[in-house]
Amino acid sequence: MSRRATHPLRFGILGAGRMGRVHAEHLARHIEGAHAVVWADPTEPDLAGLARGLGIERIADHWREVVDSDDLDAIVIATPTDTHYDIVMAASRRGLAIFCEKPLDLRLPRLREIQADVERRHVKLMVAFQRRFDPAFATLHRDLAAGRIGRPHTLRIVSRDSRLPPESFIPRSGGIFMDMTVHDFDMSRFLLNREIEEVYARASRLVDPMFERHGDWDTTVVSVRFAGGVLGVIENGRLASYGYDQRVEVFGSGGMLTVENPPHALTSGATGEAVPFFAERYAEAYRIEMQAFVDALLAGALPPVGVVESIRAVEASLAAARSVAEGRPVAIDEIRSSTQF
Repeated sequence: MSRRATHPLRFGILGAGRMGRVHAEHLARHIEGAHAVVWADPTEPDLAGLARGLGIERIADHWREVVDSDDLDAIVIATPTDTHYDIVMAASRRGLAIFCEKPLDLRLPRLREIQADVERRHVKLMVAFQRRFDPAFATLHRDLAAGRIGRPHTLRIVSRDSRLPPESFIPRSGGIFMDMTVHDFDMSRFLLNREIEEVYARASRLVDPMFERHGDWDTTVVSVRFAGGVLGVIENGRLASYGYDQRVEVFGSGGMLTVENPPHALTSGATGEAVPFFAERYAEAYRIEMQAFVDALLAGALPPVGVVESIRAVEASLAAARSVAEGRPVAIDEIRSSTQF
């Protein structure tokens, strides 16, 4: 049984990497109705100093110390993906509300286990797909839902990073489709309010040989067919020389809507400029996302993004990987019925 919410909500944070620090700062300074009381990361040598700077009361060496605490209402999981399952299941048994970075897990059976467990225990779990909370994309979602361009015909998403991940990250990432495209699959479902039925993906290694060393890709194009016949194209690149590039276009029977890069993030035709990465691009989205989670807990409501959204995005990511491996379109139903995932 999920614990009764108190005010302010008491959070534990797991992980002090990029996303762990983003969430720690927001909970410490910018989120109404919540605060962080403990922070755990066994690999961060200055965790005590980071916690002190944010007014977080204590630190821990292991995530179990946090999950087993008796003074928490919720936890934030910002640890590597291959740790998520064990932490989520342990937190669910404790009745803690859970905010977890994507992907929740890379394997469909484990995702279904998580779904069954949190539903049985009435535990509230939110998966961090922060782009849904970006003001520009949220506006696009509302405009599409209101029929501003009539019936959508095609969707195009461009997502390109402005710097390469460290090589040590690649083997634990699940690959480009699970690490990058998973966001775009979720965004496409969110914007169109339609399910993905089939994907056809192509991939290349054009940026860095480290991706070949780990059986991954750095440049991909995915063709998507949605329910009702709407078509989409998703372009991903691991390195754009001009900066972080995140754009969306939706064309419909009554017009076209686009979301471009903010002026501070990209200058058309620029080369070699120091421009922000994803943390800067989505700074406001991360805050709004966490506030939405806290507001849902305090209201006794379900968080706005749950396990089902994670399952749907992972299904599409697995289909894309199979499509590249086998050189053919792959239906989502094929992934759902397979015993390989």
